[in-house]
Amino acid sequence: MKRICSIYKSPRKNEMYLYVLKADGLARVPEALLPFFGTPLHAFDLVLTPERKLAREDIAKVLENLDNQGYHLQMPPPDDDYIEHLPEELLRRNDPA
Repeated sequence: MKRICSIYKSPRKNEMYLYVLKADGLARVPEALLPFFGTPLHAFDLVLTPERKLAREDIAKVLENLDNQGYHLQMPPPDDDYIEHLPEELLRRNDPA
């Protein structure tokens, strides 16, 4: 099951991509998704097969979504810019007085 796919980049969210079948273009993408995604910017075309490896997506899920709903939305990775802080009591030195 080979699929020729067009990948679009979101202008609103870094590393968010929309996969669609090239033959369908954006016709099967729900209108409600586009305000969130922004005006799709064509990034590149790609041939997808079950054997192909994708960097951040499960190829089986991408192909399933393309067949069932006509698109696949790749969300950006979670931000790792947060730091979990220890409670203040744990940060104080426990000096015996």
